[in-house]
Amino acid sequence: MALTIALIGDFNKEVIAHMAIPQAIEISANVLQFNAESHWVDTDRLRLDELKSFDAIWCVPASPYKSMEGALTAIRYARENHVPFLGTCGGYQHAALEYARNILGYPQAGNSEVDPDTKMPLISSLVCKLVEKSDHIILRANSKVNEIYKIEKILEDYHCSFGVNPDYLPLYDQSDMKFVGFDELGDPRVLELENHPFFIATAFQPERSANNNEEHPLITSFLKAVADSKVIT
Repeated sequence: MALTIALIGDFNKEVIAHMAIPQAIEISANVLQFNAESHWVDTDRLRLDELKSFDAIWCVPASPYKSMEGALTAIRYARENHVPFLGTCGGYQHAALEYARNILGYPQAGNSEVDPDTKMPLISSLVCKLVEKSDHIILRANSKVNEIYKIEKILEDYHCSFGVNPDYLPLYDQSDMKFVGFDELGDPRVLELENHPFFIATAFQPERSANNNEEHPLITSFLKAVADSKVIT
């Protein structure tokens, strides 16, 4: 089975995650005995008709993007059309932002990394920076992510200085977007969307497992979901 995955972001060979992602996809695809092709889609050149040719979307790290609207458009497309979606680091931040703007009804929700004067800093500077650090995440029981890992507490690698502002988490309480992973201080690190075949986003970077030539369960589960979705359609 051949899978095609759009990598939404602005490729930079100096970004560790950008070099690791295609390799991480290949490692998991080999485990599953699939063929998987990843293709970069620059945020400032993104077209909706182009997205229709892909089986899945991965919104990658290294924001701010050249075009925030391009990234948000891709995320919205995946959400509305039930296209399997994975967001890591910047992709996690923008998945939360897209949902707040288009579903929760807060078009003013902003990213303080891009607009320091935003009146609604949904994405804000982390109190403790997570640049080239590892940290523990506690996963909520019965979440999709918990089912994937099969453990409650995980240790993952980060490279981020911004994240979802915990002050705004109550806005999501009655919605299908659930925050299901938190650090040991209670700050959000993982979200998932209910009633979707696969829509998961993480503040951490699971793709870094490829730097050790290791399979990552989240990426393997993502590819499984892509394959299942492809069979159904």
